[in-house]
Amino acid sequence: MPINKATLTDAAELTRLINSAYRGESSKKGWTTEANLLTGIRIDEPTMAEYLEDPKVTMLKYTNDEGKIIGCVYLELREQGLYLGMLTVSPVLQTNGIGRQMLHEAEIVANQLKCNIIFMTVITTRRELISWYERRGYRNTGRTVPFPHGSKFGETDQKIELAVFEKEV
Repeated sequence: MPINKATLTDAAELTRLINSAYRGESSKKGWTTEANLLTGIRIDEPTMAEYLEDPKVTMLKYTNDEGKIIGCVYLELREQGLYLGMLTVSPVLQTNGIGRQMLHEAEIVANQLKCNIIFMTVITTRRELISWYERRGYRNTGRTVPFPHGSKFGETDQKIELAVFEKEV
């Protein structure tokens, strides 16, 4: 099952996958859901299209034998390193090693871009997810940032903080 760089023609399928894995009833079939923390969608198609057209962004897609996208990861070249976000696996296929493979490919991209740090933010209350990243070599930097309320990333009436994690590659 190949991992390739996504293109603009993948925007709709990526948007559906990401929203199905993070929000709503479909996301509860997997262990990475944010449905109990946030409402609304995780991403809209115009934003996805912007990402796919941004030269600083690499969106990797993992496709099955039929060519359907079942996993993806967002990578953005920033001053402090390679930002990793929206690591997504279809909720019904989680725990099959796809996420680990996507992280491995992210490290390859970081090396190609001459980045020695991959960093990300994770909701501080997502203990199981934090443990998963720590088992893959990411460490909590001790820094936190507030969740952007009123943003296009979802709505909540809770105070949510994001912990910053990083890994040297």
